Amino acid sequence: MAAYAARLAPEAERTGVAHGTPRFDDDGYAGKVALLVREPVAAVSFTFGCPAPDVVGALREAGSAVWITVTDPDEARRAAAAGADALVVQGTEAGGHRGAFADRDDRVDYGLLSLLALVRAAVDVPLIATGGIATADGVRAVLAAGARAAQVGTAFMLCPEAGTSAPHRAAIEDPSNVTGLTRAFSGRLARGIVNRLQREHTAAAPIAYPEIHHITAPLRAHARAAGDADLINLWAGEAHALARALPAAEVVAILTP
Repeated sequence: MAAYAARLAPEAERTGVAHGTPRFDDDGYAGKVALLVREPVAAVSFTFGCPAPDVVGALREAGSAVWITVTDPDEARRAAAAGADALVVQGTEAGGHRGAFADRDDRVDYGLLSLLALVRAAVDVPLIATGGIATADGVRAVLAAGARAAQVGTAFMLCPEAGTSAPHRAAIEDPSNVTGLTRAFSGRLARGIVNRLQREHTAAAPIAYPEIHHITAPLRAHARAAGDADLINLWAGEAHALARALPAAEVVAILTP
């Protein structure tokens, strides 16, 4: 982490913003679970790991369905064993962070349709498909492949209701932009549109989330405010060029088979 922070020092000097201090935190996990047990909601969705069976049991007893994001068949089996009501099956096409239980270099990056087939063969749990879905045909495809529903992300990022920054919107709208997997911004593998920081620092970024996230946060905040697309995380799925700048309700209507 120290070596990576030193590598980013020239970026900090150019922007006049010091990079942050690496630190670990769990984002108030236990407190959030306790709140959801006290004040139940319809569904609680987990990513970046499999909740313990007692957590799943407490949420279900409170009346919530529990969904768990998985990226390979082994994770699917573990999530089903923990008591998940549904699995969010995330293909490698998806934008943003990979929802794997553990970020590791020896992973297998499954495409969504292949992963759906493998997970269906491994567990008997309702599946929600996500990754690169941006059209009604895409929704039909994952439903035909056995999913009960489609989860869509990048297709909504140009909607007026979205909080997407101006440089991020411009990057998504540019069909010539390509995406790639990187740990450069957060220390956890994620898919984003390739910009200068991603291109120059991906190979050096360690597996260290959220420590690297805290190191780069001041640089990214400054870049968003300045409109500098080369220093911010431009999370987007592989089908980002199909996103439309329409109200969210219209996007839902377009995606509905």
